[in-house]
Amino acid sequence: MNSRGIRTLSKLHSEYVIIRKCVRCASKNHASFSVGDKATLTKTFTNDDVETFAKISMDHNPLHTDPDFAKTTKFGKCIVHGVLINGLISAVCSTKLPGPGTVYLSQETKFVAPAFVNESITAEVKVLEIRKSIMRCSTTAFRTEDKKVLMQGEAKLLIPRVT
Repeated sequence: MNSRGIRTLSKLHSEYVIIRKCVRCASKNHASFSVGDKATLTKTFTNDDVETFAKISMDHNPLHTDPDFAKTTKFGKCIVHGVLINGLISAVCSTKLPGPGTVYLSQETKFVAPAFVNESITAEVKVLEIRKSIMRCSTTAFRTEDKKVLMQGEAKLLIPRVT
């Protein structure tokens, strides 16, 4: 540890991971991020969004696309495809944290409640750990109105290089 309280943990191709009260990714090749950093993005998934995704993915499960069928299920109405919510998480990662050029390495997801068509959904990504150029984040999606958690998990991301 040096006089400023910084300890070098590892060095790889002139990239340093350092500790000072929190882990940071700070080098001339990567932007600076800290454990605890977070970003959000909010979207309302419409029936058109769900129908378009059903066409593209060929997932025509009537739970998503047929209101009469959906009324007969435990949900009582159409629900948004879970992968659309995952896409909102991906959008946070690729546009805000870490940002453009991010590469998904892995994601674990647990769906804990349904997202209904025409509800506002907020996706949140929070930095849990940074090692070299890999960022581990918590991923959460919740109904914006009442903060009810709909999906939670973790993602590992390759932090983009700054040029």
